[in-house]
Amino acid sequence: MNAKIKSPINFSVIDKMPSSLPMGGIVADTPIFSVDTQALALFNKPDTNINEAKLTTLALEDRLAFVIDNVLTAEECELIINITEQLGYRPEAPGIQTPPGMRMNESVHWLSDELVLDKVFKRISSLLPAKIDNRSLHPRLSQRMNFYKYNQNDVFNRHIDGAWPGFGFSEDKSQMVKWPHVESMLTMLLYLNGHENGVEGGCTKIYGDIDTIDVKPQTGRALFLDMALA
Repeated sequence: MNAKIKSPINFSVIDKMPSSLPMGGIVADTPIFSVDTQALALFNKPDTNINEAKLTTLALEDRLAFVIDNVLTAEECELIINITEQLGYRPEAPGIQTPPGMRMNESVHWLSDELVLDKVFKRISSLLPAKIDNRSLHPRLSQRMNFYKYNQNDVFNRHIDGAWPGFGFSEDKSQMVKWPHVESMLTMLLYLNGHENGVEGGCTKIYGDIDTIDVKPQTGRALFLDMALA
């Protein structure tokens, strides 16, 4: 692989938001970053992975839950890991409110260039439901990407995700703006590494009304859950 960043990337703070800490408390101004597109040149190459995505439906009563493998290549995942490490993981998470002890991990938040998410969306769009509860699929993925890093004994305890608005850049790329009339109905959890990389544990346990399913982390895999399950 050649995705490792040999020199520091250029990035800036596009916004700041109040943030919650794992064991309670608020940090007033936690940054959300923007990354120079030069660091993302890998995503500007012709897409040789366009037809590799594979969907597996998870059998969990009447809930919508599925996995798509090969959403990102190993090289793309390595690049994103290296970028987020340079942005810097920290205990607080902007715009996310969790009770003390629920979210025990570190996070970094990145308003990504369309270059990354347009490529991801083209790979998976044909596999996504066209409508959920009679609401049509939005033609873009929100550009706000929330990354979580789990160290030994870290865990995100059982919870239900709330709906998120879509976010993108203002026309002059100077601010983060909320998309009007756009709200998530699926959670997408994208794994950047997995057991094949030496990760221990890290499974996502999904609770249904009766059964539970453990989804193993795997490089480039995306887990999709409706909001009642996340």
